Amino acid sequence: MQPNITSKDLATFAAAFDADPKNRLAANAVAQNDIAAVALNRESVNRINHTYSHLIETPEATDQGATGRCWMFAGLNLMRLAAIQKMNLKVEKFELSQAYLMYWDKLEKANFFLENIIATREEPLDGRLVMWLLADPLPDAGQWDMFVSLVKKYGVVPKTMMPETKSSAASRLMNSQLVAKLREFAQTLRDMFAQGVDVDGQRQAKAAMLTDFHRMLTIHFGKPPASFEWAWRDKGKAFHRHGVITPQEFYAEYVGIDLDDMVCLINAPTRDKPYNKLYTVAYLGNIVGGQPVRYLNADVEILKKAAVDSIVAGQAVWFGSDVGQMLERDLGILDMDIYDYGLVYGVPFALDKAGRLDYGHSRMTHAMLLTGVDLDEAGRPVKWRVENSWGAEHGDKGYLLMTDRWFAEYLYEIAVSKRYLSPDLLAVLETEPVVLPPWDPMGALAHSD
Repeated sequence: MQPNITSKDLATFAAAFDADPKNRLAANAVAQNDIAAVALNRESVNRINHTYSHLIETPEATDQGATGRCWMFAGLNLMRLAAIQKMNLKVEKFELSQAYLMYWDKLEKANFFLENIIATREEPLDGRLVMWLLADPLPDAGQWDMFVSLVKKYGVVPKTMMPETKSSAASRLMNSQLVAKLREFAQTLRDMFAQGVDVDGQRQAKAAMLTDFHRMLTIHFGKPPASFEWAWRDKGKAFHRHGVITPQEFYAEYVGIDLDDMVCLINAPTRDKPYNKLYTVAYLGNIVGGQPVRYLNADVEILKKAAVDSIVAGQAVWFGSDVGQMLERDLGILDMDIYDYGLVYGVPFALDKAGRLDYGHSRMTHAMLLTGVDLDEAGRPVKWRVENSWGAEHGDKGYLLMTDRWFAEYLYEIAVSKRYLSPDLLAVLETEPVVLPPWDPMGALAHSD
């Protein structure tokens, strides 16, 4: 074939299409229907069974609204299970405040961004690094270690103490104003450097900038509670009064998960990330001086075993995946066989997990919670129960079914207790992490809105 498409090529393409009447049938079907409806595999639909051999009792599904807070919802959904148990609450409706952590995350991310602007003051404005920082200064999104940093510094509060606002539940308009201000601040800081102002002078200017940013943020959220009066009735209707408590004290007393015991495992089978090594991503985080983002890359079977062990022990598992791939949203199915696009188009789709990462076809886009697993007679996982944060309208009242094959292909990260790691992997945690570039796909969950 020549570099350009010729009339002869066009004739060849058309003849190949006309040679198989199934192509005309597929074209007629897709002309009147969504491609997913045409490709839907009814056999996979008929196999749906939301029954699991090991199941953690969980409340009603939460709803992150029109925001990118999945990582935060998944983390708080994990922590509310501990709070429900400690306070002997009814399971159905209890939530921890997502708006509370979102407020602090926005403030801390603003400071984190401005510090990165100061740190890259000698980099060219049109270089890839500074352009990367400016492209997404204040995402709703985040990572497990970023969630941990927030909880360690600010604690948590029940949702009744700081409920959602219009802006926390639908963040686009708020974010557009906050981001406009941050980019203005970035220009000011870089101009100050060009005029010879040292870092101390830039940080003095940053303090005034953050005062303005804090004002804007508080207008959208209101003031988060520094302390609150806490009382509750347990599921036996017994009344309990704690009295005044801070968010940090509430976390310590009524949640109490040992965050230092948790570790992030990833499965990234690409050549640039050998297994059994520790990785981090440059310029990824939300709190200056907070917990660094660290990933231990391991074979997917190690992730599966750790997740199974955790669920069997009664501990749900936070995870990151590419949720939009092979998802039947209404039915709530994550299944490699749910759509047969190859049958419709007459072409195979052959990219493997590594190829999808390397060539930009897949990345972590959404965090959720594993709350159940169905093990076969040999103890192997067949399917997983997933607590999502899109409300109760999809799947099994907001809960999804993930097949084990989907886990292997599109799940990239889990957060589990160190007790589920072998001594060899525990030793890896003591090594210095390999630093990945900011645009590596393993950092994508913190930029997925």
